[in-house]
Amino acid sequence: VAEIDRIENLISEWRQETQISQVNQNAGIRPVKVDREVFDLTQRAINYSKMTNGAFDISTAAMDKIWKFDGSMTQMPTQEEIVHSVRNVGYQNIILDSINSTIYLSQKGMKIGFGSIGKGYAADKGRALMQKLGVKAGIVDASGDIATWGAQPNGKPWSVGIRNPFKRHKIVKILKLKNAAVATSGSYEKYAEIEGIRYSHIINPKTGMPATGLTSVTIDGPSCEFSNALSTSIMVLGPKEGKALAKRFPQYKFLFITDGGKIMR
Repeated sequence: VAEIDRIENLISEWRQETQISQVNQNAGIRPVKVDREVFDLTQRAINYSKMTNGAFDISTAAMDKIWKFDGSMTQMPTQEEIVHSVRNVGYQNIILDSINSTIYLSQKGMKIGFGSIGKGYAADKGRALMQKLGVKAGIVDASGDIATWGAQPNGKPWSVGIRNPFKRHKIVKILKLKNAAVATSGSYEKYAEIEGIRYSHIINPKTGMPATGLTSVTIDGPSCEFSNALSTSIMVLGPKEGKALAKRFPQYKFLFITDGGKIMR
């Protein structure tokens, strides 16, 4: 619990005193010196952006909140509002200085946030800490982003069920995990439905439009942070491009559920 708290006090953009909040408050003004841990996490996030051609972007924290995912939305925002909403988004404007360990957001109004990989990172760090303390086996569950190590007392792997978003009490697949992690991104809990189309709360950083095509993406593999980054990106990329991306990383397995309820694996 202390470790998760420590991480939150480093990278939360909601707490005013964190290093990331300091970076955001100084957007367009000056670089901010951060701990190496924060610098390295930001650098990896930029690598995920490059790898996904911008489908992943931690600067979406600056996006205008024109979409509402509480069931109250009945019509689309205007095209002008959608285009305007992403004016401060763009990972290319995050300037890193490795020698001085600084982060600079070169555009005023920019913000970065780790909502897309923070939980996965925390799960990985929690697992590493427990292993260092000599704990032989366990699960760290960071709100559904899960890191496991070792086996159950009976020697069997840990079982993690993937829920069917269209049949709430049904399981699509049970994953058997040993020294592995799993992350799921989905639109089945937070979405807007307008004229029969479901719009995910995960928004394309380049267009300002919510992701459509996939209702749920589950990735499992060695790192929870990387699984998290992949699942978020693939929700944006959609089934075809998402599958091509997932296949580039053979250590990671995928399970997609399309908006039509089709299961892809």
